[in-house]
Amino acid sequence: MDKPFKTAVDLQKLMFLGGLRNDIPKTPLNTEQLRLKAKDRLSPRAFDYLDGGAGMEKTMLSNTSAFGCWQIVPQMLKDVSLRDTSVELFGSKWVSPFFLCPIGVLELAHRQSDLAVARASAVTDTPLMISSQSSTPMEDIAAAMPETPKFFQLYWSKSDDLVASFVSRAESCGCSAIVVTLDTTILGWRLRDLQHAYLPFLYGMGLAQYIADPVFQRLMVAEPPPEAAKSKVNLHLLNSLWQMARRYPGSTWHNFRSRSPLIAIRKFIDIYMNPALQWSDLSKLRAMTNLPVILKGIQHPDDARKAIDYGLDGIVVSNHGGRQIDGAIGSLDALVLVKQAIGNQIPILFDSGVRTGSDAFKAIALGADAVGIGRPYAYGLAVGGTEGVQSVIEYFRAEFELTMALSGCHSIDDNKKVVLKNCR
Repeated sequence: MDKPFKTAVDLQKLMFLGGLRNDIPKTPLNTEQLRLKAKDRLSPRAFDYLDGGAGMEKTMLSNTSAFGCWQIVPQMLKDVSLRDTSVELFGSKWVSPFFLCPIGVLELAHRQSDLAVARASAVTDTPLMISSQSSTPMEDIAAAMPETPKFFQLYWSKSDDLVASFVSRAESCGCSAIVVTLDTTILGWRLRDLQHAYLPFLYGMGLAQYIADPVFQRLMVAEPPPEAAKSKVNLHLLNSLWQMARRYPGSTWHNFRSRSPLIAIRKFIDIYMNPALQWSDLSKLRAMTNLPVILKGIQHPDDARKAIDYGLDGIVVSNHGGRQIDGAIGSLDALVLVKQAIGNQIPILFDSGVRTGSDAFKAIALGADAVGIGRPYAYGLAVGGTEGVQSVIEYFRAEFELTMALSGCHSIDDNKKVVLKNCR
């Protein structure tokens, strides 16, 4: 695979010159066109799981429409012949302010799932947040991107022993921080998934971190999950059980007969959510690790202040891409309130609704220190595997860099000083 371009202008030249050979981009540059191409590649239930949100998806709309309410006021004659998009966060230098958000069950998009994303992350030197619900164990993901910053996104389960094991494994495989997701202690009311009656975890998908974990394996034996009510057996159920057996490590036939995959899935469902989690629990995490701890899912200014009071190392202003609450505040609007509340006391990362490089430019102007790419790279994965993800990263970077230059900025510090006009 080719190494990434050096500048946005280099990428433009390569793309325009490619047109002379009728070599046009395989991955659509327009995120909506990319989304539709991904939709054509995936089954309806796989696409809807990756693409959908809570309820009538009003929060998803708020996330994206919030960017249109802020307009860039560019300044001219600033000498932007040299442009530096790098940032320094959590002990390392990033070549750009972008990171890849944690997305679970990526096997729905592509058979190489998280490994394809990790390779794109490595070749573009873009930090990745490894999901608790990934389709590949974190150790294998980390091995595919040894020199690239990586974080582990933690869903805090009902088992503190399992949490400690996840954290220990994240330390051992070179993660730079633990990112605790706060907004998914219960699944949101996701109409598309409910209409399909489809939750991929029940088919053994997205459970790689758990099945590979020694504590989880011990809990399966020591604390078996309660038996589920007996279901009427039909061909569809038998096929579902067979698919579970195929995804579980070992012999498919042995797995099918032993019911190990079914026990693992039931145990996962029994413990993976912890709605009783509260602020005081964070002290347990501090005792487990010396890594920086970042809170993901902050929307309220008071919660941002509490993060500082509790000694956290950073926050991610995020509403889970609109997947949890229908009718919630757009994440960019929350960013403005959070930045006003805490200023520069701790790093503020941002995600939810970012669809272009210029969106990221606005987010940084409004207070973010780094910006997460989410669904667009999942669409890229569905369309082109590793190359699709790499292309999405390069497109975002290029547009971001050009927006910087055309707005009169030659660094991220300049970006933070840009005037945005609120057109509401």
